[in-house]
Amino acid sequence: ASPKAKHYLLFILFFTGPDGEHNWSSNYPFCGGAFQSPIDFQTQLLRYDPNLPPIQVQNYNLATKEQLTLSNNGHSVQLSLPSHMYISSLPHRYSAAQLHFHWGSSNLLTGSEHTVNGKRFAGEMHVVHFNSDKYPNISMAVDKHDGLAVLGVFIEIGEFNPAFDKFFKYMNGIKYRDQKIQVTAFNIHALLPARLDEYYRYDGSLTTPPCYPSVLWTVFRRPVTISRKQFLALATALYASYAQESTTVPLHGNYRKPQIADNRVVLVSFKDGLHGILSAASPFQRKQVIQKLLVGDLADLADEGLYQLLPKLSPQPGKDKKLKKTKKQGHWSQATQKKQWSKNKVQSNTAFDTDKGICFVSLEENVMHKLERYHAKGLMVEALREVVFPELNLRSYLYCRSDLDLQTIRKLIQGRSRDEAAELEQSLAEAMLKKMRRQINQHRNPNMKTTIGHPQATIPKDFNSALTYHRPQRAEWED
Repeated sequence: ASPKAKHYLLFILFFTGPDGEHNWSSNYPFCGGAFQSPIDFQTQLLRYDPNLPPIQVQNYNLATKEQLTLSNNGHSVQLSLPSHMYISSLPHRYSAAQLHFHWGSSNLLTGSEHTVNGKRFAGEMHVVHFNSDKYPNISMAVDKHDGLAVLGVFIEIGEFNPAFDKFFKYMNGIKYRDQKIQVTAFNIHALLPARLDEYYRYDGSLTTPPCYPSVLWTVFRRPVTISRKQFLALATALYASYAQESTTVPLHGNYRKPQIADNRVVLVSFKDGLHGILSAASPFQRKQVIQKLLVGDLADLADEGLYQLLPKLSPQPGKDKKLKKTKKQGHWSQATQKKQWSKNKVQSNTAFDTDKGICFVSLEENVMHKLERYHAKGLMVEALREVVFPELNLRSYLYCRSDLDLQTIRKLIQGRSRDEAAELEQSLAEAMLKKMRRQINQHRNPNMKTTIGHPQATIPKDFNSALTYHRPQRAEWED
């Protein structure tokens, strides 16, 4: 079958079977890899970051003389966007490319991809941008680690929304796959929530094949509303099949199930309504941790209670005195630490140079080439995960969007003293045990306040399996 036919069959399977997405990794190995999206925004994953600025978008109010292309690509409704629209509140300029939707069906009014403590909204809109400071177009950016930034908007059934009707009213013109029409441009800003200062932020992936982990996600906290009639225009009027085909395939239920968190945390720009939410550690503190893992005394690091390695853990009672003593005796000044980090930073030819770009297509080709030598193509997903995850975890950790994973720590301390490394791993295991015990005690405390809008997540029944602090294997993360 041709690549186009395979791609089409893949999405037909997505729509017609609840387990269709499990087959994605057969043709697109990154779909079974690391840092996948969407995820469930569980309360225990959230970290408040007071430095997150309100989202600022430029040139979103398009002139009516412009024309936009509205299309049915077989798996969603897509509206093209001009690149002079961009996000100006991120480290790079991210220019707009398109927006599209995910939704349920007429019988299932829940079809958002991201969820909040298990709650699924009626639908979700994604406004896709690419890093135009570094890449000339979205095709060149899509497989780079810093290539894409997506604004996610939850959609609820409620009041009629005139902004969405600017193109929803043309759905009959794109009923079948690959049909396109031109629509008059309008104010795209009107599709976004009123509050652009409240959002979730994390590192993730495309939610459809090829699932490259190249997306900086910003999902707004407040949903927008559309009427039931508008929702049904999405859920009932469209087909994933071509117009000339005798058998029609409805286009609905095009959302991916939540993926594992992969030690990621979710930064949030809001604190109200969240009980006892932790704050994000600073990037500089995290650089100190990496510096110690690379060239510092691992035994001392283990003795410090690992409160910096695992920011979810607050310093334990009785540790404060010892930590203060350590700071007096062995900690450098900030200026010295910055100098040492720059001096001893991992060399650019290693996997852990955070200034070096990651091209996921190139990684895939290199891994495939090596596996073919050993007739082991079936191991592609596992091998890619092993190669890609530590680097993604490290980068995300340094930007405060992940906790360090044991697999990453092991990579960082390769070549260090075996005794020191063993002591550090033992301390990590003990720290995880203490964390789980605290979670259990909190869960059993009947006086604990609930989180407004974010119910307390339940603690897993099998505590022992959670304490092993291991990397999930493929069979474990599949839904």
